[in-house]
Order: sequence, then C-alpha cells, then structure tokens
Amino acid sequence: MKARKILAPISFLMLGFILGSFLVSQLHLFSLGQAAEVRREPAPLPGVSLPAEGLFTEIAKRVTPAVVNISITRDVKEGEDDSALPPMFNDPFFKRFFGDPPSERQVPPRHRRSQGMGSGVIVDPNGVIITNNHVIDKADEVKVLLADKREFKGKVIGSDPKSDLAVVKIDAENLPAVPWGNSDQLQVGEYVLAIGNPFGLNQTVTMGIVSAVGRANVGIADYEDFIQTDAAINPGNSGGAMVNTRGELVGINTAIFSRTGGYMGIGFAVPSEMAKSVMESLVKSGKVVRGWLGISIQEVTPQLAKEFGLKETKGALIGDVLPNSPAEKAGFKRGDILLTVDGKAVEGPAQLRKWVAASTGKKIKLTVWRDKKEKEIEVSPGEQPQEVALAGKQDGNEASSAAFKGLQVRNLTPAMEHRYELVKGLQGVVVDQIEEGSAAEEAGLQPGDVLLEINRKPVQNISDYERIVSALKKDESALLLVHRRGNTLFLTLGMA
Repeated sequence: MKARKILAPISFLMLGFILGSFLVSQLHLFSLGQAAEVRREPAPLPGVSLPAEGLFTEIAKRVTPAVVNISITRDVKEGEDDSALPPMFNDPFFKRFFGDPPSERQVPPRHRRSQGMGSGVIVDPNGVIITNNHVIDKADEVKVLLADKREFKGKVIGSDPKSDLAVVKIDAENLPAVPWGNSDQLQVGEYVLAIGNPFGLNQTVTMGIVSAVGRANVGIADYEDFIQTDAAINPGNSGGAMVNTRGELVGINTAIFSRTGGYMGIGFAVPSEMAKSVMESLVKSGKVVRGWLGISIQEVTPQLAKEFGLKETKGALIGDVLPNSPAEKAGFKRGDILLTVDGKAVEGPAQLRKWVAASTGKKIKLTVWRDKKEKEIEVSPGEQPQEVALAGKQDGNEASSAAFKGLQVRNLTPAMEHRYELVKGLQGVVVDQIEEGSAAEEAGLQPGDVLLEINRKPVQNISDYERIVSALKKDESALLLVHRRGNTLFLTLGMA
C-alpha cells in the first residue's frame, strides 16, 4: 500500500513533466515558425529571373574584343568650324560623343588638322565595322584600333546621315565579331551592356536597363526609333555596342541627353534591326534604298481625332499627297488617317515612316480612316528620290478679319510671297500677326503660314476666309489645312 501511495504521485509528476515538455516544444516550434515567416524572403515574381552570377563577366569577355576605337583626322581651313557634327548636334541638350564640344575648341587662323574619336563594332570577321555617321563624317583619314592593339587604316564603305549610321572596312580576317540580336524583341526593364571607348578609355563596359523603346521625335536623325537606356555612356561611346544578356548586338550607341556634356542617365541607341538593314544596303550598293509613298504626314492629336470622328488618338494623318507619287496612284487622299500597315497598328508618323522605308520592292496593305469609315488600300512604295526636297519658309504681317480673335491674315500678293519667301502659285491667305495668348497661338499657327482650307472648304482669298469663319458658331472649333515650309498639315483652332 505504501509503495502504491508513493508511486501514484510520482506517476502524476512524470505524466505532467511529459505533457509540459510536449506543450513547450510545440510552443517553441510555433514561435520558430512565426520567426521563420517574418524572416522569409519574398517569393520571386512568376517567370522573372535575375542574371546568373558571372553572366556579365562572360558577356564582357566575349564582346569587348569586337568593339574598336575609331579615330579620324581631317583638314580644317581658316575660319572653318572644326566640328564634324551637324549643326543640330551643337544643341546643349544633345552633346554627341566626340570629346570636347565644339564651343570649347578654338579655330586657329590657319590651315590645320582636326581629330575626332569614337567607337565601332565588328559585325563580320572579315573586317566589316558598323559605327555612327557623325563619327566618320568629313574624315580625310580613318584609323581603327583593335582590342589587341593592332591598328588598321579604315575605308568608309558608305554612310547614311538619315539614320546616323556608317560602315567602315579594314583589311583583316578572322576577327572577333558580335552576333546580331533582334531589337524588336527588347522589353523595357531588360538588362543591357554598353561597350565603347568613352574619353578614349578603350573597351569600357557599363550596365543598365532598357528605359524605353521606339523613341522618336528626339531631333537627332531623320529616321528615329531609338532604344533609350540608363547604361552610362559618355563622349567617345558613339558607335559602340549595346548588347543583351545573350551577348547579341541589339543597338548602336548614338547620343545622350545631357546638360553637362556627360552622363545623366539618358542615352539613345539605334536599334539593331534598323542598323542591320542600313548596313546591308550600304555594303551592297553604297547607299540606302528606302521605300517612299510621296505623302506628308503628321501626328494625330486628340483635337484632330475628334474633328475626324476617330475614337483613338493614334495613326498618322496625311497632310498632302504629291502628284504622280505611289500614294496618289493608289488612291490616297489628303485628310486620310493611316491606321495600320499589314495589320500592324500605326502609333504615330515615326513608326509609319520606318515601316514604309523598309518596304521598298513589295506591296503593303494600309487601313485608312476616311469619312468616318475604314478603308483598305494596297500600294507598292517606290524608291525614295535622292532629293526629297522641301521648299520652305517663314512668317508674316498686316491686318484683316477679326473673325478669329487675335489672328490677322492677308491676301497672297507677290509682295507677301517675297516678304515670307513663299512658294509661288499657292491659293490661300497668309497669316500675318498672331496675338500672344490667343487661340491661334495655342493651336500652333505661325506668321507666314498659308491657310488653304477651313473645315475642308477651300480658302482662296480674304473674302472666302471671312465668309467661312463668320458662319462658325461662337464655341465651334475649326479644322485648318495649313501650308508651312513646303509641307501641308492640319491644325485645329478652338473658337473663343
């Protein structure tokens, strides 16, 4: 009995100890589980993976030997600007990759030699190099320095100022070359490397992402479809390689946006699809053959979309159709809005211009918006004329109708044509004065513009102008067809 009395409490104590240990262990596990939840790294986004460690090292090893240093020399005569850059590139917002800006150079009074420097990319083992036109422009001598320190004399096979690209050939074989990539597949946020010779520092590699694609209206070249990047690029990078994470060439570094002349996080590269096409054309024929329709086009603004009954603000509006051009023969008309090319939506004029330029020698199908309905037209673009000349000129003076408040127009007389250097034979009225802050100024009218139509009605003189304008309701807007510097364009003018 005594033994039982002793064993009973001992058993209860042991059972309590076991139960207590179990509960403590469970609580402890729960506590650790909570802590683990708190410390757990966030799950990666589905389908997103970061580059493997060492990937950029391998890309740099593979690509840098194919990026070359290009130096040029040319004769500079007395009083001649030694900048090899076109005038528009002297704008402080677009310092090009050419060492010191022209403003910092002094032109001695006598004949001398000028030097410039940039980069290039070997795209063919037999010595074919692609670079920027502005790197070799006006060069009397081109030298190419390879990564292995060998130096060659370069021959310019051809250049294309409209895309700012050029092809140089050196007499060498079995060179390292960068494979072409497809720039059309680039996505915003994708990693890229920029490789070149900033400030003469050969084979410099920087990393960034694709900040934007399809950048146009930048003011750098006639044909713009730039890749924008935040990869650090500086003077001397011009003509260098932009490669993706597979080590493929997706762009040719071309320009930077800068207030200082150095890196500010915004750089532009010509996409590889455009660069490859231009290069092949230059190698084959020494020139670039582009498709041409013979139309002038402009952006579709929200106001214009409303005037033409278009729900979306996109496409390209035809301001004029040249006589005997492929567009006229196919049946295009002034006021048509081009919506698609071979089923691809046209976002704006720059995109349309690029597609048409690349379509020489084949038929394309365009969807146009005409009379508030869609219509399909097939056309075979012709070869762009050597000189797509645009006559042009300027601004104006003197008074007339007060129908458009703050806007004064005059009849087109020989004296007005002479004053504003207008093309002879125009029918319309010339804008003479525009009141500051008026609806006309807001619409973008300029002195010297010639009003050809108002709300699709022809204007041949002041009488027509006053008759049409006086019939407008007080708050009604007007669709203007304007001749400016050899082009015609549509503008909308809101009535006060």
